Amino acid sequence: MTGPEPFGGVIGRTLAESTPHFPERPHPGDDAPNVVLILLDDTGFAQLGCYGSEMATPNIDRLAADGLRYTNFHVTPLCSPTRASLLTGRDHHTVGMRGLSNFNTGFPHMRGHVSNHAATVAEVLRDEGYATFCVGKWHLCPMEDASVAGPFDQWPLGRGFERFYGFMEGETDQFHPQLVHDNHPVDPPATPDEGYHLTEDLVDRSLRFVNESVSIRPDRPFFLYLALGAMHAPHQAPAEYLERWRGRFDDGWDVARERWFARQVEMGIVPPGTELAPRNPGVDPWDSLDEDARRLAARLQEAFAAFLEHTDDQLGRLFAGLDRLGLRDDTVVIFLSDNGASQEGGPFGVLHEMKFFNGILETPAEAVAHVDEIGGPHSHANYPWGWAQAGNTPFKWYKQNTHEGGVHVPLIVRDPRRITDGGGLRDQFHHVTDIVPTIYDLAGVTPPAVRLGREQIPIAGVPFTYTFGAADAPSTRTVQYFEMVGHRALYEDGWKVVTRHEGGTPFDDDVWELYHVAADRSECHDLAAEQPDRVEAMVARWWEEAEAKGVLPLDDRLIELFGSRFRDRSVHPADRRYVYRPPLSPLPQQVGPAIGGRSWDLRATVDRPPGAGGVLFAVGTGNSGLTVHVMEDHLVFDYNCFGDHHVARSSGPVPTGATVLGVDFRRDGRGGTATLVVDGEPDATIEIPRVMGVISSIGPSVGFDHGSPVSDAYRSPNAFAGTIDSVEVQLVGRGGLGATEAAERMGMGTQ
Repeated sequence: MTGPEPFGGVIGRTLAESTPHFPERPHPGDDAPNVVLILLDDTGFAQLGCYGSEMATPNIDRLAADGLRYTNFHVTPLCSPTRASLLTGRDHHTVGMRGLSNFNTGFPHMRGHVSNHAATVAEVLRDEGYATFCVGKWHLCPMEDASVAGPFDQWPLGRGFERFYGFMEGETDQFHPQLVHDNHPVDPPATPDEGYHLTEDLVDRSLRFVNESVSIRPDRPFFLYLALGAMHAPHQAPAEYLERWRGRFDDGWDVARERWFARQVEMGIVPPGTELAPRNPGVDPWDSLDEDARRLAARLQEAFAAFLEHTDDQLGRLFAGLDRLGLRDDTVVIFLSDNGASQEGGPFGVLHEMKFFNGILETPAEAVAHVDEIGGPHSHANYPWGWAQAGNTPFKWYKQNTHEGGVHVPLIVRDPRRITDGGGLRDQFHHVTDIVPTIYDLAGVTPPAVRLGREQIPIAGVPFTYTFGAADAPSTRTVQYFEMVGHRALYEDGWKVVTRHEGGTPFDDDVWELYHVAADRSECHDLAAEQPDRVEAMVARWWEEAEAKGVLPLDDRLIELFGSRFRDRSVHPADRRYVYRPPLSPLPQQVGPAIGGRSWDLRATVDRPPGAGGVLFAVGTGNSGLTVHVMEDHLVFDYNCFGDHHVARSSGPVPTGATVLGVDFRRDGRGGTATLVVDGEPDATIEIPRVMGVISSIGPSVGFDHGSPVSDAYRSPNAFAGTIDSVEVQLVGRGGLGATEAAERMGMGTQ
């Protein structure tokens, strides 16, 4: 009897009459290199030392000195779309990732995950015999599927990675992250008081994965995808790094931009004749800011610089660890950013980024009293537009936009076998879809046309290995479209048409600009009026690309897609009655009940021994959130609105033994009330001046408080000492998100 797999030997009646067959395991060949793909988040073209800034990145700079810096490399202007293209070699609309993986709009270009007809580089390399590791940010799984309930088919282990350690969401707290190991949540191995920081943890795990693989199977090459949470908000770093940057940015963003631009010109990072783009609308001259605004903005930039320096130190540990293992000569390192610097800090910057999503415009005068918290565990900071544009020097606009500030980023490649002019520059136009074909070319791998019975979407990218030994070779990439929330652009043979779309306005009203980017890299001279025929032809080509690449229908929604009304079509609908029976792992935000901006009821059925206390239900962090807990025999509700704690405490001790404890929360306009309920009877009530529409990026915990404590009255996890039979949450009203209003008030729209 033969097995289900083909057998190449002979099976006789006896062993003597038989011939064994030992099928060979897949292996890419002895010359196949290890590949380390490093992705930074929200890092602009100028923010690395080797691309012009004065921020400290000596380890990344050494990587560039050993390899090549690409000066004309492009991505999508948002994180999930870039990651989808980076890992598949296809355009992001084509594989179903128009925007963030948090969304599913019901159209093929926005499903919240990468199409199974687009194999990831990890799937292809694993099939060829590579060991495959993913460490850090994923954000390519529908967030409604990102809990321990699964399904897990779009988690890293479901898309070709054999091991995973990191986080599933678009961002996380660097001191208190929500971590996943393979397919299950885990706690960080230490606390901030013990020196914990996520970037250090991710590098430790990367080195461990690699060490274990090469120690046990030295014959097997590896692919490591390290997608750091840095440099996405919140900008957080150890205190000693923050102290190093005190006062270093007091001269402001105008001076910094001029200085960084001069360095770029000196380094040859920008072509001769490039001009520094004017300030973006909404970016005021530094000298026009009042003292509070300058102090706040400088401190926020200090936090970014400290975060970047700390990140660079950890990458130095990674590179040193690979060298210690003797892997340097056999390992290709590819380093890039997923998009340009972020505009999500608004015109002034924010101490708590979630305030933006709640329509709260925090003025510098209000924020400056808390500047000493910036960059630490008790802030969720993001810098203002002025520093974001400085980070994108010499370009204009930001992340989300299809102007160069959103899509033009650093790319560094080190290949000791093939690159002989370390420190060299390459100015050929290339795109993030070209990374995977380059990896396949280096590994000698041909991606399958059909995988697991699924016909594969053709690879869109082209390899750029030809540039390794040919600095002046003409680019093999001549055309690339761009689109994000209605912002559109087309690059074609050194020319670019681009339009910046105002959310909610007719697309036909958009004004197209024309730039000869081969000579005007920073898009300073709009030639649309002088060459209307070229504009018309290129816009027509954009529509052709849009048809071919699945861009349509155009959709300018982004922030509003976080709204609870879209949960109605989710497996976690807003009107569902959520019943939790501990023990439970922490839940991602989009999996739990959408209580932000809503009225809701909570009931916890418990058995409480005398004196027993602890958390029944908690959402969020010490920066913003809510918690229902028992303390000193009293039921307590703490509504932490960005550090303003609104606390209700039961009038008397709650019963011991079997009891039902709860909260009735009612929204009324911008505010609301919370009423404690003990065994069906209303008790203490607290007025909530402002109801948070988006509470936190950290979801609920049942029976404990995960991460940083929501309440100042206890330390995490503060697990409930009694028995929780169930915690039930029922949403009973509907409210607005507040993010659209915030965008309007802050002048942001969908820039």
